[in-house]
Amino acid sequence: MEMHQVRYFLAVAQLLNFTRAAEECNVTQPSLTRAIKQLEAELGGDLFRRERPAAQLTELGQRMHPLLKQCYDAAAGARSLASSFKSGEVGALRIALTHSIDLALLIPHLNEIRRQFNRLELRFLRGTAREVGDLLKKGEAELGIAAEIDEAWDRLDVWPLFTESFELVVGDGHRLAGRSSIDLEDLRAEQLLSRTYCEHARRISASLHEHGIEHGHEISSERDLIELVEADIGVAMVPHTSPLPDTLTRATVAGLDARRTVSLYGVAGRQRTTVANTVMRMLRGADWREIAG
Repeated sequence: MEMHQVRYFLAVAQLLNFTRAAEECNVTQPSLTRAIKQLEAELGGDLFRRERPAAQLTELGQRMHPLLKQCYDAAAGARSLASSFKSGEVGALRIALTHSIDLALLIPHLNEIRRQFNRLELRFLRGTAREVGDLLKKGEAELGIAAEIDEAWDRLDVWPLFTESFELVVGDGHRLAGRSSIDLEDLRAEQLLSRTYCEHARRISASLHEHGIEHGHEISSERDLIELVEADIGVAMVPHTSPLPDTLTRATVAGLDARRTVSLYGVAGRQRTTVANTVMRMLRGADWREIAG
């Protein structure tokens, strides 16, 4: 089935006249008639009753009409979308982030890029560091942002964006609230929450273990962490860029060197969309010093 055959069929179905339909499609009537006969042969029956003064849809033609119109509209939509992508009117971006990366880091750049495209189609994917690496490998994401992807793939490009420290977070009614710095000794009596979704969770646990401090609870989402800390069920070590409500306070932990580097990831040699290339340039050229603290 050729799309021009479908177009000719729809024209005759609308005008109920082969001559006028040929004029509408800017072809000769024999060419239009021949194309419709080929379509009828493929579908196994007549689509029109050739009567005068007007053609009429057969039962098969009536049943085929909505299906062929949907097919033609979908093809026209696909051509229009492809043309928009090629001209840059429509931009698309598939980006994968680990669970520990706050999307707010990208908002200023996304707002900037929205002004460059009439239509912007974004797809955000979340996962562990390994899952983000797999999404990049499979081509399901063009860019990735993570604190660390433990992947020894030679096609994985890495561009460090900023390095930030981890801070202790407690509820505003906690005994340690209001202090800008906490000693390691102050943590021995606390129930620490382990952010299992963070790429550096094991590393931080190991660092605290070296000082005789053990984690008490494991959690798998930032929302759960906030609610547990607000309820004074535990305290937590979180990155400086993690968003927190006013009900929680932060403090550095003296003697604990806990940091992470947030990086942008891509696949070497793979063609990217215009949006992905633009976002990449924005993120790599941004001044992250104020955000990283």
